[in-house]
Amino acid sequence: MVSKKVSAIKGRLPRFRFVGDIIGELKKVTWPTRDEALRLTFMVLVVCAVVGVILALLDYGFGRLVQDVFLK
Repeated sequence: MVSKKVSAIKGRLPRFRFVGDIIGELKKVTWPTRDEALRLTFMVLVVCAVVGVILALLDYGFGRLVQDVFLK
């Protein structure tokens, strides 16, 4: 009877240990400061805008190329 309870408890322990390990690892993380987070967010937005413009120009150029070469 006792061995069934022990095995049931052992079956649950790894799950709870996993959650505890996650919390322990998150405490070790070096989180960015507010200034770092704002600077990096701005940098990501700028890079996304630049890549978006480049892709839009490529799309326009290839669209024009297809229209002029293949459709005329």
